[in-house]
Amino acid sequence: MKNYSAKEIKNIVLIGAPGTGKTTLAEAMAYEGKVIDRRGSIETNNTLSDNTDIEHEYKRSIYSTILFTEFMDRKLNIIDCPGSDDFCGSLFSAFKVGDVGVFLFNAQNGWEVGSEIQARYARLLKKPVIGVINQLDADKASFEAAFESIRAASRVKPVLVQYPVNQGPGFDSFIDVLMMKMYRFKDHDGHREELEIPAGELEKAQMLNKELVEMAAEHDEALMELYFDKGTLTQDDIRAGLKIGVSKREVMPVFCTSGKYDIGTKRLMEFIINVAPGPLKAPAFLSTEGEEIAADETAPAAAFVFKSQIEQHIGEITYFRVVRGRIAEGTELVNTRTGNKEKLSQLFAVAGKNRIKVTELSAGDIGCTVKLKGTRTNDTLAAAAAPVTIEPIVFPEPRYRAAVKCKEQGDEEKLGKLLNDAKFEDPTILVEYSKELKQTIVQGQGEHHLNILRSRILSENGKLQFEYIAPRIPYRETITKVAQADYRHKKQSGGAGQFGEVHMIIEPYYEGIPEPKNYKVPGKGDMVVNVKTKEEYDLPWGGKLQFYSAIVGGAIDARFMPAILKGI
Repeated sequence: MKNYSAKEIKNIVLIGAPGTGKTTLAEAMAYEGKVIDRRGSIETNNTLSDNTDIEHEYKRSIYSTILFTEFMDRKLNIIDCPGSDDFCGSLFSAFKVGDVGVFLFNAQNGWEVGSEIQARYARLLKKPVIGVINQLDADKASFEAAFESIRAASRVKPVLVQYPVNQGPGFDSFIDVLMMKMYRFKDHDGHREELEIPAGELEKAQMLNKELVEMAAEHDEALMELYFDKGTLTQDDIRAGLKIGVSKREVMPVFCTSGKYDIGTKRLMEFIINVAPGPLKAPAFLSTEGEEIAADETAPAAAFVFKSQIEQHIGEITYFRVVRGRIAEGTELVNTRTGNKEKLSQLFAVAGKNRIKVTELSAGDIGCTVKLKGTRTNDTLAAAAAPVTIEPIVFPEPRYRAAVKCKEQGDEEKLGKLLNDAKFEDPTILVEYSKELKQTIVQGQGEHHLNILRSRILSENGKLQFEYIAPRIPYRETITKVAQADYRHKKQSGGAGQFGEVHMIIEPYYEGIPEPKNYKVPGKGDMVVNVKTKEEYDLPWGGKLQFYSAIVGGAIDARFMPAILKGI
């Protein structure tokens, strides 16, 4: 495998609601780039993505999968993300290192709730998107209805680049209004023929081409003038205008595909290579000091870790994007969080579970290494001569919590290690032991998120048994009103006796409370306090204690005062 430079790389993230066909499209992309020689399927559990036992069981993506394909002498790094919001941490990690989102829609459903959630994340993270209406081979596929739902709901303006000729179970043709050609597919392996647009479709295609030209011209004054002068734009001019519009998140070009039958995959990849922003044009990474870090291959090396994984028989796998410089086998970098040196003795390009050994990775590229000593997600590895810390991923806060209880008490230590391993792989899982509740609390993005975690741990550790239970409620009491109490202690059991009296008044504290002199105590009337000393303490659980002593003439030895304070 050749070493690619920053100008030859595109980093894309496949997003969309569950069931939109992201994994199947990723499989078709890898097949078109000859990374695999035959396409797998979800049903037969042999896709590059969805390669874990738990994903095979549920027939859906649970973890993000990194893969790549080589096409038109370019390298496309692809991150296939889960559609379920319970696993949104994967999308946040992917968008940190991906430059553009490829947004999939099911042709039967159009814009769904899951589409809205993922569009919100793309907007939050300021990532451009390219739209794909997939599964046009389905019985109830409706390209027109799907596109209208996208037009109505999307905050990024969609524009058609393609539309199907014969959607439904016989889908094998579409018209591309950028190329002004019809593509017909001869089989289910991506072999196509390029034809002239039929007379019956020509008027519609010309109208959509005009809309595409106008949309492209909107984003550049020079193109707008050229359009006014000539009344049209060349294909290269259209691509140039769309490149600007996509980068600014003002336009979402929409394509049509069937990932299952490898229809439209090549044209989508061609467009991504020609139009989508790459490492040199996408917004630069920022350091924690706010400095922009350009994808300069000649600069000292720096890499950002966006995913960590523990694999049986291998150990820890660290996935990273080279932000600047070049990293070769044997390179020694510094972890800027710990200050420790890490030697990257092996480098791999990633295609799901397959790892292809490479000798070097350049700025903008994505790869992985193994057996680092103390590096985890969100760490920066940088050359010792020019250390820099890249702004970390901000993961969403947990939304669901449960306490864990082992059936066998001796299993608690083992379970604790497994939960911490899960937290190492997925930073949206939080694990803590509550001293107050005397329970281990696990937090995640939802009930399904924690159930998947439990299923995975139990399937990989057959003898270990544990369950989720409701966390106890940490009831806390505090003072709500003025109260007064007296107590007399008398004890005589031979020898010297014990005698003492306590008189105490207590009330809630608030900022600016006046010094105590007179109290109106319910049932006691007015009480006057003659304060001798005052002490003030910040309490470890929050709040404040002001402790006043009205003891006269040393009636209580000063040695007893700390014990009295502790009791109060």
